[in-house]
Amino acid sequence: MGTREDIARAIIEGRTAGEAGEEPRACPYPHTSILRTAWVKGYASGRRAFDREPTAE
Repeated sequence: MGTREDIARAIIEGRTAGEAGEEPRACPYPHTSILRTAWVKGYASGRRAFDREPTAE
């Protein structure tokens, strides 16, 4: 797989982990890997859906 595909996969894996409520320490990538950054980005986007409080409009 190419770098773009690896990064996209890491983002999707992170988002899935965030949506499932897993701990951020569940990241499978080492601290020195750019894929860790991608995973954390996905994780954060997945967690936001659950961390927001409903707004009254």
